[in-house]
Amino acid sequence: MTATRQDEPRTAFETLAPARRTSPLVFNSPHSGAFYPSDFLAASRLDAVALRRSEDMFVDELFTGVVERGAPLLRAHFPRAFLDVNREPYELDPRMFEGRLPDHCNTRSMRVAGGLGTIARVVGEGQEIYARRLTVEEGLARIETFYGPYHRALRGLVEDTRRRFGFALLVDCHSMPSGPHLQAEGGKADIVIGDRYGTSCASAFTDAAEEALRGLGYRVARNKPYAGGFITEHYGRPATGFHALQIEINRSLYMDERRQTKHDGFAKTAADLMRTAEALENAAAGHAGLHRTAAE
Repeated sequence: MTATRQDEPRTAFETLAPARRTSPLVFNSPHSGAFYPSDFLAASRLDAVALRRSEDMFVDELFTGVVERGAPLLRAHFPRAFLDVNREPYELDPRMFEGRLPDHCNTRSMRVAGGLGTIARVVGEGQEIYARRLTVEEGLARIETFYGPYHRALRGLVEDTRRRFGFALLVDCHSMPSGPHLQAEGGKADIVIGDRYGTSCASAFTDAAEEALRGLGYRVARNKPYAGGFITEHYGRPATGFHALQIEINRSLYMDERRQTKHDGFAKTAADLMRTAEALENAAAGHAGLHRTAAE
């Protein structure tokens, strides 16, 4: 793999685990991977700078403080442009492949139509990634090698958390490009919180995150334009003790989007996100109290 941020990782993803597990929260950064396989770069018509426009740059670093707070953080090292684990396992565009896709593939989703399936066709403002069609075998091997193991790890984390604490809150961490589409009360949104319109987690968690962020001076939108992707939808089952909340952070808060580098706002953004994590932990303590009361 070709690294753009540091030396090549030993694994395709990793879990940063706390020395002592004290929190029912699980954090996930599926789009911050910055290690581009050399064969992927060779197959692309774009350079690494263009490919990185779909990357949630530095989001994993913004949230690493949660590990000291007693919560695990799962992060991908492979990039979203290479494989997107925030999709169904087989959302594939048949136009991208030589050969016939298996019948179980979802070839008609809105995400596939937009070029953003499990294996994306475009990045940025509709820039085509590949100079040639992929073979079906290439695509399926990519899913088997990266997608399956990643979701097994994520599922294991949330299931273990529910066993330990009686419930789990998965916080799916993302970033969004600044632009006119990000509207919130008072101007452009700094943060968008997604709970699939109230279906993926208890409202107390969404309310706690929004209240904390507004209290810190951020303009916050809920569910528009980002209600939560496959991970939030798939893992958010409040009735069975699995809650999922997506957080999208405006990249202009912490980085220079053109230069693709952090700026002076990074430290403040990271600190404010830890205050938000604390608010979610407090909400989780109240949720645990409700569980105990109901049991009694």
